[in-house]
Parts: sequence; C-alpha cells; structure tokens
Amino acid sequence: MGFFGFLLLGLIAGAIAKLILPGKQGGGWFITLLLGVVGALLGGWIGGVIFNAPLQEFFSIQTWLLAIGGSIVVLLIYGLIVGRKSSNK
Repeated sequence: MGFFGFLLLGLIAGAIAKLILPGKQGGGWFITLLLGVVGALLGGWIGGVIFNAPLQEFFSIQTWLLAIGGSIVVLLIYGLIVGRKSSNK
C-alpha cells in the first residue's frame, strides 16, 4: 500500500479512534485526523517490525486494526501532553 493509501487509512482511523476514546480530546477534528495519519503510520511501522505484518492490502482487517490502534495511542499521548500544558496555567 502506498503513501496515499496510508493517508486515507489514517484519516479514517483517526475518526474511528476519536469515536472510540471516551471524553473530550482537545484539538478538534482537524488535529485528530492529522494525528490519525501519524498513528496509522506508527501502527503500520510497529506492526511490520514486531509482528512482521504484511500491510499491502488496504481492506485487510489486520491493517485496519494496526492503524486504529496506532491512532488511539497517538491520541492518548497527545491528550496527556495537551492536558498537562493546560493545567499548568
């Protein structure tokens, strides 16, 4: 799967991760979608390195789960960083 495939997958995975995570995350939908792309790339990379997962298929459930999982992790880390900055004011 090429860069544009991961871009589209990341946008969708970011939206799904936003729906899965409870509470309100700062940054709005645009930041969430960008973080979803980063999470999809991170999840794909980690899946390839650790699990030796083949990520060539866009419609593979394994690819989607890795992308959504990576997006959730990136959104959680972003929430921790932004939440910590706003509480220090």
